[in-house]
Amino acid sequence: ACIHDNIMDLADKYDTIIGERGITLSGGQKQRIAIARTLLKDPGILIMDDSMSAVDTETEISIKKALDRLMKGRTTFIIAHKIQSLKDADLILVIKSGEIIEKGRHSDLVKTNGFYNKIYNLQLEGGRLSYTEE
Repeated sequence: ACIHDNIMDLADKYDTIIGERGITLSGGQKQRIAIARTLLKDPGILIMDDSMSAVDTETEISIKKALDRLMKGRTTFIIAHKIQSLKDADLILVIKSGEIIEKGRHSDLVKTNGFYNKIYNLQLEGGRLSYTEE
C-alpha cells in the first residue's frame, strides 16, 4: 500500500502510537494503512470502497501498481468515483439512482455516448460532474 516509507519517518517507526482513529495521520496515510492491514490478512475477496479518495495522483499510481500485483487470484470489487481506479477491471457496472445503467469493459464504455463516457471525459478534462446531471 506504499506506506512503509511514511511509517519509517515516524518517531518510533512501526511502534509509534498514532492516537485514536489515527488522529495524527493524514487521510491518505489512514487509507494506505487500512489497505495494508487488509492485505496482510490475505483475503480471497477484496471490497475496495473508494480506497483512493484521500490520496494524491502520484500516490494513487504507486498504490494501484502494488494492488494490481496483490489482486491477482482474488475476486475484487472496486467501488470508485475516479475512473482511473477502474480502467483495468474485467467488468464495470455503472450505477445511477440505484440502478445499473451500463456495464462493460473500460475500452468499450468509453466508445459509447453514455454516462460512463461523460464522466470519463469530464475527469480527463479535470472538470467536475454534478450528481444531478443526466
